[in-house]
This record gives sequence, structure tokens and C-alpha cells, in this order.
Amino acid sequence: MNDVYVIGAGIHPFGRHEGKTGLDIGVDATKLAVKDGGIEWGDVEAAFGGSSASGNADAVLPRMGLTGIQFINVANGCATGGSSVLSAYWAIKAGEFDTALAVGFDKHPRGSFNPDPVKNGKPKWYGEIGMMLTTQFFAMKIQRYMHDHGISKESLAGVAIKAFENGSRTPHAWRRTPMDMDTVLNSRMISDPLTQYMFCSPSEGGVALILASEKKARELGRTQVKLRSAAFKTRPENSFEVFSPSLSVERGETPTMLAARAAFEKAGIGPEDIDVAQIQDTESGAEIMHMAENGFCQDGDQEQWIAEGRTAIGGQLPINTDGGCIACGEPIGASGLRQIYENVIQLRGQAENRQVEGARLAYSQVYGAPGLSAVAILEKG
Repeated sequence: MNDVYVIGAGIHPFGRHEGKTGLDIGVDATKLAVKDGGIEWGDVEAAFGGSSASGNADAVLPRMGLTGIQFINVANGCATGGSSVLSAYWAIKAGEFDTALAVGFDKHPRGSFNPDPVKNGKPKWYGEIGMMLTTQFFAMKIQRYMHDHGISKESLAGVAIKAFENGSRTPHAWRRTPMDMDTVLNSRMISDPLTQYMFCSPSEGGVALILASEKKARELGRTQVKLRSAAFKTRPENSFEVFSPSLSVERGETPTMLAARAAFEKAGIGPEDIDVAQIQDTESGAEIMHMAENGFCQDGDQEQWIAEGRTAIGGQLPINTDGGCIACGEPIGASGLRQIYENVIQLRGQAENRQVEGARLAYSQVYGAPGLSAVAILEKG
């Protein structure tokens, strides 16, 4: 089986971009990734990509050049980008291709996401009672978690404060103004206990990555970042995930637990070996729960971790160093790719004033509806 490297990375800033379509954003990111990889567009042998609101991702092909390459469109909710990377990774690892593109982009309208219950296998009444409005689902889930594990509202706010601080250091972030505890806690209540500044917002942005076999990476002299392992899992029995119709009395494992365990086993390392991590933070509570689900701490330990600054840049395990979804916003097709882009920049030592010193192993985990999780572990070459 071939080792796989990330040789090129390109990002279009997240936020709002009047006068640009989602496709424009995706093409810009793709061009940057190809240039960064030191290759020509004609050298790309396969492509995988997705977009939720901006049409099929393969629409980049006429703009980049029609070369006849395989392009598979991917749709996996917020894990679309992560799924595209895993598809490219597996294709190269299997020896089918030496180079592959993973691309994701989106341009969402303002307001909350409004998914259709019928398209997600649920009856219309499920949407009529408000459960398709994910802000309400996430609020209920973190309420229970806070009760069971002693997590405070101050910890929820602490996640957001860190996100905006990191976003202020990140050129591609949307929200770049630091905020204090009072501002976050006293912002408009959206779904109790989550206030306005604890949530991410639908946004616009695009990311593209060029993956290559070890042979190709060495040929190009671009072995700085190796994709050491990757895993993808869907929800098991008794897990409580987005669009779940009920809550089981017996709580099972989550897709993130399964994906994390598989990725660590494939990499031959453990959570304690990771130097920097990007994890799903649709809202503050998601980051808190995913800290434990990914194995970085025990349930309830997040209260102390956040209070002591262990997840800040310079802390024990810096998490969401570019501000995550909270500061960057969530263009569904691009978010999982943004996480890996940030880890590539960290491992190359190019993150400037958000750089995690000495980082050698970087972790990303993206979660998507209706309960699936993708994990990728990168290693400095």
C-alpha cells in the first residue's frame, strides 16, 4: 500500500464575498492548491469534491481545463470535505493514482441551515416540531451533557473566546474580532444554553488539497506532510446524533469515537501523541463533547482544561488554531478541508502568529449529519 502525502493546499478566505459565486470560490482554491503543489492542472489524475449550496463540485472542470480526469461528487453533510479527502487518500493508497484533488466550496445564504426532513429520511412532522433546526438539537444535546458531567456556561463561552482570539490571528477567518466573557454570555440567546456567539454561521469559502503518492511526492521534493492515517465511521446503535428520531435509554458509542479509535490504531499512536488538533465546533458544546469523544480527555475534564487554557495556542493541546467553524463560519463543502489545510500550514511551520511550536502530529475530525465522522492524522515529514 502506498504512503500518501499532501503536496498542495489552497484556500479562499471564508466569510461573505459579494460578486463571487460559490464556483468562483472553488476554482480560486483549486488554482492555489495546484500552484502550491508545484504541478500543472494536467498532472492531476483524479478528483473528489463536494458542495451543498453551490451545485456539483465537478463544475470546476471547465474552468480548470477539460482533461478527461475522473471526478466523483461527494455529499456527506458537514463531513463532505473530510469524505473527499478520504476518497482521494484511499484511491492513492490503493495504487490507482499518483495525484488526486480534494476540493470543497459553498456559498450559503444568511440565516440558519434549513434541511428538509423528507430528504433525510424523516417524516414532515419531525421538521414541524423544530428538530430539523440543528440549533435546537445541539442545545438539547449539550444541556444533557452539561448536567451529566458538570460543564458550566463559562466553559461554553471559553470555547468561543478562544475561537475568536485564534480567528483574529488567521487571514482566512471570517470573525476576526476578539471577544470577552461578558460579550459572549450576554449575546442574544439562540437555543438555551447557547448564545449567538457560541454558534458558527453559514458562510462562504473554499479549500482544495493535492494529494500524492510517496513516489510522486519524492519526485517533486514535497514530502513535508504525510497523511499518516484516515478513518470514516457512521453512527452505531444507541448513539444520539443529528436528525435522530429518539434518544435511547442505553447510550452507545458515537461515530466520532469509532472513527478516532480506527485512525489512532492505523497510525499506531494515541491521543496523547497529538500536538495540534482541529475538531468539529458547530457550536461551543460540540467542541467540548468532541474533546472527549476523540479521546483527548475524559468526560467532564473539559471544565478544567478550558479554565487552564490547555486548548489555547501555547497550551497542552491547541485546538482549532484558526478559530474553527465558530470564527471561520461553515461553508459545508469546505469545512473539513479547512481543518486539514490548517494542519498542513501548522506542520510546514507557516502559521505565523498562531504557530504551534514543534508540532509533528496533527489531528482533524469533522462531523456531519445524520451522524458520521471523518478523522485524518497528518505527520510532519
